Amino acid sequence: MPQAVLFILALAFALGTVATFLARALGHRLNALDGPGVAGQVKAATRRVPNTGGIGIFAAIALPMAAGLLAINSPLADRVVEVFPALAVHLKGIASQTIAAAVLLAALTIVHVMGVIDDRRPLGATFKLVVMLAVATGLTLATQTRLLSFLDAWPGGSVVSILATVLWIVVVTNAINFIDNMDGLSGGVAAIAASCFLAATLVNGQWFIAVMLALLVGALLGFLVFNFPRRADGGGTVFMGDGGSLVVGLLLAFLTVRTTYIHPATDAIPGSGAWYAVLMPLVVLAVPLYDFASVVIIRLRQGRSPFVGDLQHLSHRLVRRGLSRRDAVITIYGLTGITSIGGIALGSLAPYQAVLVGVQTVLVLLVLALYEGRATSAST
Repeated sequence: MPQAVLFILALAFALGTVATFLARALGHRLNALDGPGVAGQVKAATRRVPNTGGIGIFAAIALPMAAGLLAINSPLADRVVEVFPALAVHLKGIASQTIAAAVLLAALTIVHVMGVIDDRRPLGATFKLVVMLAVATGLTLATQTRLLSFLDAWPGGSVVSILATVLWIVVVTNAINFIDNMDGLSGGVAAIAASCFLAATLVNGQWFIAVMLALLVGALLGFLVFNFPRRADGGGTVFMGDGGSLVVGLLLAFLTVRTTYIHPATDAIPGSGAWYAVLMPLVVLAVPLYDFASVVIIRLRQGRSPFVGDLQHLSHRLVRRGLSRRDAVITIYGLTGITSIGGIALGSLAPYQAVLVGVQTVLVLLVLALYEGRATSAST
């Protein structure tokens, strides 16, 4: 089965590369280029670069999803098993996720369409937030997805669990959207995080979630072929746009909730409680969540809307402290990698080892915050 997942990742990479190339060409053809944004938004100087890359990402995820759903629920399923015999024992389980997958595909389509429209004619922040809340709520209820499922046994606990799940999905979706502010940044950070979650699903045999994560990783790598900052000042030839960042954020958020983080063999590890494995999403996504929280706090202190863009994100702050745009992106890649690697093994660690992973994650963020604070003081 891991071979099938790797095949799907390679397929998504090929589709993502071709689809992004075509989306870039379409953007040039239709003059769908980077724009000034909404009223009050502060952006870097606009470049004559298409912001249609999200169409390529969405196509590389949605087309295999739709084709897979049709194949698994048709006589073609036997042919699939002939190519990947290891799928035979998992086929029934994957097929049982058909409704959840169809609902997820519909949710991704809604936010993608909204994002593409917003890239052409900016929509209000309130409208987009309401749509995100509605999509997150519908997705949570329709798929019976819970972030804190253990609360369902308590009076009123299911409501708290649902609200926590919706909040998590909206926050992560916006965090990925917020961090899409430099060439290669959002795509690379999301690819690193998704790869770590993919490792967790492969260890735990969650094949449906593994397939979805493989599609996401492959699509992002295909997009990065055209978006990675090859020069110090950037150099991407297509932007993700909201049509891509909202899709990536929503899918990543949903899959983090659906992933099981406790290794089946954990009970055999002396002293391992494994409950703290559920904290893996916070560890893996610590850096984009740090960026989201810090920029929201900065904007609120300035009396500005937290959802109107500016140049005060972590990446921009690193550039103002002397890094090139490419170096800032690579630095954030590295920070994400440091926290993510600790998160992969979290569920199989003894309690004191898990505490060390938590301390490591907190220290990374504290050192980053201290560096930013000291650098600001030195420059004033």
